[in-house]
Amino acid sequence: MTPWIKLLLLLTLVTTLSGCATQRQLHMERDLDEMKKRLAKAELSLAAQGKSLTGELEQRLDTLGRTQADLQVALDTLKIDMQSLNGRFEDQARERDELRGDMLLVKDDVGLKLTSLEDRVRTLEENRTAVGGAGGLGGGMPNSPEALYEVALEKIQKSGDYAGARESLQQFLKDNPQHPLSVNAMYWMGEAYFGEKNYENAILQFQDVIQKHPTHPKTPAALFKQGLAFQALGDAQNAKIILRKVQETYPQSEEAGKAKAKLAELK
Repeated sequence: MTPWIKLLLLLTLVTTLSGCATQRQLHMERDLDEMKKRLAKAELSLAAQGKSLTGELEQRLDTLGRTQADLQVALDTLKIDMQSLNGRFEDQARERDELRGDMLLVKDDVGLKLTSLEDRVRTLEENRTAVGGAGGLGGGMPNSPEALYEVALEKIQKSGDYAGARESLQQFLKDNPQHPLSVNAMYWMGEAYFGEKNYENAILQFQDVIQKHPTHPKTPAALFKQGLAFQALGDAQNAKIILRKVQETYPQSEEAGKAKAKLAELK
């Protein structure tokens, strides 16, 4: 074989080998591009999944946060309600204790009044017996302050002997200025003047009770009758002023209700 033929064969072989290498390189490049595309697609998919998971996680965390806030508000409200309820229980307990104390005071007061009434009845019975039976009070001079007081009341309430009642009450006050019934006697002297339609003196007598004994149980009645006396004199303006004073000064008294009704009549 000639050298030229060998050279030609060698060139042909080199060319063939070069073409094969080129094709293999192209295949490898295509495979590499395909792998890159798949890798990029996988990365995008992972990124999308991660973003979705992140959004879902954030939403769940936000929901959990709102739920926790709502629970905290409910807990705070419950605490406030419990404090209010405890306050009410304390108020009710305090009111119950106050009511129990008031009831004890009323019980003691009623007991004292019953004892005083029993003593008064016993004294009257003794006086009636001493002066000769049931007609003794009117048949002779009473021999005790209580009996003299009862005689005066009987003259006002039953016989209408207002002048005689005032004389008996004046005698009672003169002889017994510190007696527990002395303020009552002063009040009934005003009632005697009122019964006589001597309204000016009635007003003055009731004023004596009001000024000297502002906390006595008879004082609201004295103030109320003073208002009626002004009304009887035709002085409606002063009558209204005094009746309002009864309501303002002695709102818990029986006379306060009477004053309210009388004011409604005077309007």
